[in-house]
Formats: sequence, structure tokens, C-alpha cells
Amino acid sequence: MEAEGEDVAVKAVHKRYKGLLTVKTKAIKGKGAWYWAHLEPILLQGESGLPKAVKLRCSLCDAVFSASNPSRTASEHLKRGTCPNFTSPSKDVAAANEQHQQQPVATVTNAAKPINSISPHFASSSSRKRSSPSSSTYHHHVAPLAIMDTPHFSADNIVYSSPPPQQQQQQQQHLALSGGKEDLGALALLEDSVKKLKSPKASPGPALSKPQADAALSLLSDWLYESSGSVSFSSIDHPKFRAFLRQVGLPPLPSRELTGARLDARYDDARSDADARIRDAQFFQIAADGWKSDRADDALVSLSVNLPNGTTVFRRALLAHPRAPSTYAEDVLWETANDVGDGGSGAQRCAGIVADRFKSRALRNLEGRNHWMVNLSCQLQGFRSLVKDFARELPLFRSVAANCAKVASFFNCDPQARIIYHRHLLREFGHACLLRVAPPSARHDSASVFAMLEDIVASARPLRLAVHDDSYKLLCLEDPNAREIGETIRDMGFWTDLEAVHSLVALVNDMVKEMEAERPLVGKCLPLWEELRWKLKDWCGRFGVEEGPVDKAVEERFKKNYHPAWSAAFILDPLYLTKEASGKYLPPFKHLTPEQEKDVDKLIMRLVSREEAHIALMELMKWRSEGLDPLYARAVQVKEPDPATGKMRIANPQGGRLVWETTLSEGFKSLRKVAARLIFLRATSSGFAFGPPLLRWACRHGRSRAGMDRAQKMMFVAAHAKLERRDFSNEEEKDAELFANGEEDVLNEGFGDPSSSM
Repeated sequence: MEAEGEDVAVKAVHKRYKGLLTVKTKAIKGKGAWYWAHLEPILLQGESGLPKAVKLRCSLCDAVFSASNPSRTASEHLKRGTCPNFTSPSKDVAAANEQHQQQPVATVTNAAKPINSISPHFASSSSRKRSSPSSSTYHHHVAPLAIMDTPHFSADNIVYSSPPPQQQQQQQQHLALSGGKEDLGALALLEDSVKKLKSPKASPGPALSKPQADAALSLLSDWLYESSGSVSFSSIDHPKFRAFLRQVGLPPLPSRELTGARLDARYDDARSDADARIRDAQFFQIAADGWKSDRADDALVSLSVNLPNGTTVFRRALLAHPRAPSTYAEDVLWETANDVGDGGSGAQRCAGIVADRFKSRALRNLEGRNHWMVNLSCQLQGFRSLVKDFARELPLFRSVAANCAKVASFFNCDPQARIIYHRHLLREFGHACLLRVAPPSARHDSASVFAMLEDIVASARPLRLAVHDDSYKLLCLEDPNAREIGETIRDMGFWTDLEAVHSLVALVNDMVKEMEAERPLVGKCLPLWEELRWKLKDWCGRFGVEEGPVDKAVEERFKKNYHPAWSAAFILDPLYLTKEASGKYLPPFKHLTPEQEKDVDKLIMRLVSREEAHIALMELMKWRSEGLDPLYARAVQVKEPDPATGKMRIANPQGGRLVWETTLSEGFKSLRKVAARLIFLRATSSGFAFGPPLLRWACRHGRSRAGMDRAQKMMFVAAHAKLERRDFSNEEEKDAELFANGEEDVLNEGFGDPSSSM
């Protein structure tokens, strides 16, 4: 059996060798690729004396290559100049011109031959670029012909009045065309057309059946819709993309079809699915995101529907100015609640609203008129506003921001200092750029201040090297500002304070990112603020910062954002029950202040009818004393590791609501209605985030009825698909992480020992 296997392998090697010889023979006759004039198939023998492999040997330098892909070998070895003995095109052209001046005039006979009889180096694919003196596409001499009797010619028709050139020059036949070197690309295109006419049945890609092609185009269109406008519809008309479709055997997909029938069908499917989910839910929450926009012009407000089962359904989007009056926001939110609830008494299915607009009275007005609603301010905006509070109220924050602004402005504006700094910046990171500066009017803008701090932190080493540079020392002798900035940068206290402020902002931003990913329920609000207090207390101890101003800023922001529903949901959600010494799982009333306990009573009385108010309070007292069966309490609080992040998460996120609707339905008939509607509410309004392309599209077509209709359908399809996948991530942040993959953490390195920079 082993001998038979060796025999089969030897035959395969011989077959491959003979095939390459045949190809080379045809190429020499002018019916193959040009590179076969320089590549020679050879057989390699094994230890047994039998051939074991076929290789290609370069006849110019005797290098040996694999024979699996001769075309690629020629491109990498000959065209790219790897072969030392292969003549470059620029030298070929110069030599050809010199040779033409020395050679006698050549004439062409009238014998007509087909184009493919011309030297093979002209019969290239249509993908060749226009030839130039430095182009590597054509490697043979090009000498002009003085007399051309007929357009049908070949290099074999050339007759010289003097003795013929040497054999090497015969292989590199001279050819000149009436249009000059520019004709070479046209000649290649003509040759490709001839080849296609000879074999019209040749297909560039695999043939797909109609169902397969339809399914593939459907997936392609879905990807375009779900890309949230990141991919332009007009890009599918790009020649390279159309070529790709042909290569994989797909028909072209007109861009108009994407914005027409396909979009309508996809929208109808998504809308019917969303409407069915909303109809099946007993109650819902409206989430409005986009009112608190940083844009000066129109912004997109996303209106979504949070359902008790934990899913989110996109409803619609509208263009609104960030400074739109609160009455407008109030009308939009109430209109959406009526629309989702099918109007009339159906609006009572709206358990509440969560929005990202703090200063608006719209939420309070709606809640005052509709006693069953719980309207919340988004916690993401609350924490982001806390950073602004720190920037405005903490002396350390103000001094660090002012010093960083001085440093950045000096190195940006002073030419000599900038040159010194950029020289060290280039050595460290390979690029040079200006430092971002937060102007005094924007010192309370956390985004601009944090960007400036990040730049200073990332450039810590180049800045310290710059002020220790001899050129900078000479500058200090003439410029007092340079001396002052140099002393600031050499001061260890400056970097310690900068690290403290940078860590403070990063601490809050990290909690914001976690909230964006987890979208916590309203019962998590009190624990979140308590977690923040503990982290800030640890931060104050680590950097020696006085706790008083920090605590004051936190408490003021907490009071502005606080809602009685935080306390009520914290008490009613079985997730936060605590095990007592008696073995009972009781609600954590001991973590509430007396004012918060009163808030719980008031909220429960407001959410039920007047007839049920006293019953609900009695049931609340029973809940406080008896709690939940330990078996069910442990089942609700079971945690498991998240496979994506590795962090522990609740295994049954809907367990608390389901316990109230089943196990506790008999003993708490009135209180369970409040609990079931309350503890499912989200504390953040973030859901589907519109990318800049989709925002530009909506703004561009906002005044066109047809254009805005297509934009609304596009946004609905994209949002529905993303929420279906429960993907609440930011595409821009994903791209930033992708491009930064593998890079060193320069921010952490920035706070190294200053002496190491000298």
C-alpha cells in the first residue's frame, strides 16, 4: 500500500512538471504570460532518487521558488525588483531610446496576424495602470518603428536591413504604436475584449441559484439598513463593489431598490413585530434620549418603549432643537404615551417616562396630571453633570485646569517652545500635534476639560524632556513665561494634582460607562449613589483631598436628581432584601432616611386609587415585617458570571417582578400592582444611539416629506435590529478600540517617576 501511494505521488509530480513545461513552451511562442521567458520548471529528487516536488527556477539569478502560483512568483520576484538581474523598466526605456538612435530604420511587412501573436508582455489584464517611464507593468524595450504599412502587425513582421540583434534582444521585441506609450493600456484592454469574445461562457464567479441569490441580497440589504447610516446606499453603485458582486455570482443591487420596495418591506416586518410586543405587555415605560444634546443645531430625539420583560422597542425619532421649550417636550412625550397606549384609557398603561432633560418641567407636569405615572431623570446625565459640579466647585479642579491651560497654550503658541516640544514628541510617539486647550468660558465643560487633561497626561514625558532640553534653558533666559512654565512642569505637585483630577473624572466616567452597558433599573439608583460616595471617600484619602467640598457637591446633585421612586423600588424589589438573624429576608428599610421612608408611603398612596390607599399601606407594613419566603428570595438573588465580561450578574433579572405577580399575588393584592409596575422601570434613557451619518441624513431630509419618511423607516429598521440584539454599544467607541488595539497605555505611563524623563 505504501509503494502504491509513492507511485501516485510521483505520477502527480510528473504530471505537474509536464503541464508547466507545456505552458512555458506556449509562452515562448507568444501564447502565454511574459514571465515564462525567465522561469524554468525543475524536478527535485528525494532520498530514494524519485522526484518529490516541482519548483520554478529563475533563469536570471538561479533562485528557486514554489510552483504553486507562477503569476505571484513573477510579481514578487521580477516586478518588485527582487531579482538583481532583471532589468528595471526605467532602464529599459532609456536603453531602448539609445539603441533606437544607433540602429538602422526598421520596416514592417503587410502580413496580417492576430493580436494575440504579439509579444505576450503587451497582452496583460485590463487591471493594468497607465504606463509611465517608472511603471513596473511593462518590462521590455519599447523602440519606435519608423514605417508602418498596415495596422495589422506583429513583432515577427519586423525586417532589419542590418544583421539581426542577439537572441536576448529577440525575446524582448521592440514595438511602437502611433499613440506612443499611452497605447499600451488600450492595447491590453483590446486584448482582454478579444479573449472574452473567444470564451463568452466564462463566468467570473460561482453560479448561484435564484433562491440563494435572493437570500444573499436580503442579508446584504439588512446589513446596510442596520449599519445605522454608516454605509451610504450610493456606495453599492461603486464599480469595485459591483465587481465584487459579480465575482461572487450575485446580480447588481440598485440603490433605488434599497430605498424603495426593500425598505418598505423590511420596515413593515419590523413595525408589526414591535407593535405586537407592545400590545402583549400590560404596561410600559417611555424612554426619551436626545433632549440633552451638545449640538447647537437640530438633534435627533429617540423615543423608545421599555417593556416589563426587559426588552426595548424603538418607537420613533424626531428632530428637535436642544433649546426647545419644555412645553414642546411635554407635548411630544404625552403624545407618544397616548400613541403607544392606543389612546384614551390606554395611556394608563404608560407606567412612566425616563428622559435626559433635567431642567425641563415636562416630567413633573405630566406626573402631576397623571397619578399613575413615575417620571424619572436619566442617571447618566446626573453623573455627567456631577463632573461639571466638581469643575465649578472644587478648588483643586479649578487650579489644575488653569495650570494645564497655561502649559498647553504656551507650547501651542510659542514657536521656539513648540519646536522643542514637537521634537521630543516625535521621538516618543512618531507624530507631533498641538495640545487641546479648554478656554476659560468652557472650564465647566467636563468634556473639553477632560480632553485637555488627557493630552497633558499623555504628553507628560515629552513635556518634561522639553523643559530639560538645553534649547529650552536658553529660551528661559530670555522669556519669563518659559521659566514659569518650566517650573510648573518640573514641580512634582503639579503632576500629583493632575493625576488626582484625572482619576476623579475617570472614576465618574467609568461608572457612566457601566450604566450605559447595564441600563440599571430604578431600584439600583440608591445603591449607585452610595457606591459613588464610597469611591469618592477612597479617592480623597488616596490623594489627601478634603472631603467636605466633594461631599457637598455630591449631595447637591443627589437632591436635584432624587425621585421618591428610587426609595420605593429599592424597598419593594426582592433583589435587595437582606437576610436577618431570624432567617427572614426583609426589605432594607434601615438603609433609608426618615424622609425617604415617608417618600415611600406617599408614592404608594399616589400610585393606587383612593379606595386602595389604606389597604396598600397595611400591606406595606406586612411586607416590612414578613418579607419574602427565603427560598424565593435566594432564587431571585442568584448570581452567575457574565460570559462576555466575567463579572457577576443576576441570573433571573425578571425574578423580582414575577414573584410579585405570582407568589405574592394573594397576600398583597394592592401592593403588588404598585410593585410590578415600579420595579421594572429603567433609570437611564439610553437605548439606540444615532450615529453621525444617520443624524446628517435626517437633518438633510428633515424638510422633505418623502425624504423624512424614508429616513424614519431607515432609523426604525436599524434601531429595531440593534435592540433585538440587545446591543447598546457605541459604534464610534468600538472603532476607537479597534484602532487602538495593541497600543501602549500612554495615559498610565504619563504619571511615572519624573526623574525617569531626565
